[in-house]
Amino acid sequence: MQDTHQDAVLRTLVGHRSIRRFTGETVPESDVLRAIEAGQCAATSSNIQAYCAIRVSDAERRRRLVTLTGGQQKVADAPLFMVVCGDTRRHRLLAERAGHVYESNLETFMLATIDATLFAQNMVVAFESMGYGTCYIGGLRNDLDGVHEVLSTPHGVWPIFGLCIGRPDHEPQRRPRLGAESVFFDEHYPDDESMLRFVDDYDDRLAVWYAANGIDTPNWSSRIVEHFDECRRTGNAGWYGDAGASFA
Repeated sequence: MQDTHQDAVLRTLVGHRSIRRFTGETVPESDVLRAIEAGQCAATSSNIQAYCAIRVSDAERRRRLVTLTGGQQKVADAPLFMVVCGDTRRHRLLAERAGHVYESNLETFMLATIDATLFAQNMVVAFESMGYGTCYIGGLRNDLDGVHEVLSTPHGVWPIFGLCIGRPDHEPQRRPRLGAESVFFDEHYPDDESMLRFVDDYDDRLAVWYAANGIDTPNWSSRIVEHFDECRRTGNAGWYGDAGASFA
């Protein structure tokens, strides 16, 4: 039986995997623009559209971004690499032109980061529906001063993450996620004992995936405990906070 459009969308969504190796096939401009348009169709708070994507093609800029992202070579190797930003620049320009003050606080930052993330995820789904693979690059936030220097981002434009895009050159297994009972609740949040039981069940499933993929980690819980045992990227609060302004 032929898939319905609904089936095809769901198959794309549940088939997502992070792709870290790409063929040399370029991404045609028509496909890029189709994905950008799909990204722009994502929900946006009050239609503020507080996002942008900066495509980086120059080999030297890519090389510098590899270093800034902690040595992620795929940033240089991917046929298409872009940086997704929360973008309040155009709002600030409009306020300045109208003789108004642009008031920036935690809420304006949240609006921009949420808008940009929705925009990016729509783009990712669009690219994957066309047969491309994608990988988010959170390591872009390791050194925002360096990223700003590479991209010449103006005041009010906040790089959030990178995106590698291209035809997959490997077929990684889809990583299991937490069970639905861990993230979807009726009426109220579950008690702590129930939540830990849900996580224990997930640990058992993910341990099998880790072993099958040669990852030397006993389970998800151990990785989470290690990940959050210290504060990370502590300098970014001031950078995102309007170049040092308070998030009050």
